[in-house]
Amino acid sequence: MGCCGGEDSECRPLGFLLGLPFAFVSLLLSLIGIVIWIVGLALTCICPCCLCVTIIVEFALVLIKAPFSVMKWFTSKIPC
Repeated sequence: MGCCGGEDSECRPLGFLLGLPFAFVSLLLSLIGIVIWIVGLALTCICPCCLCVTIIVEFALVLIKAPFSVMKWFTSKIPC
């Protein structure tokens, strides 16, 4: 389905356009998250009993998903 195709999706181009600069910053954070994730996975393979590495890997996954979360949040808050 497209931007305005779904029943529960609404077309909000203004929210999308206003969210683009913030999504770009989130994309940079996402790239940092990818590096942290790769290093964290390597450390998890070396020492699987270390809980703090697992928490760091989970935080990296949140950073990787940040651009999508930011765009979803902006399009939900801007009414048009």
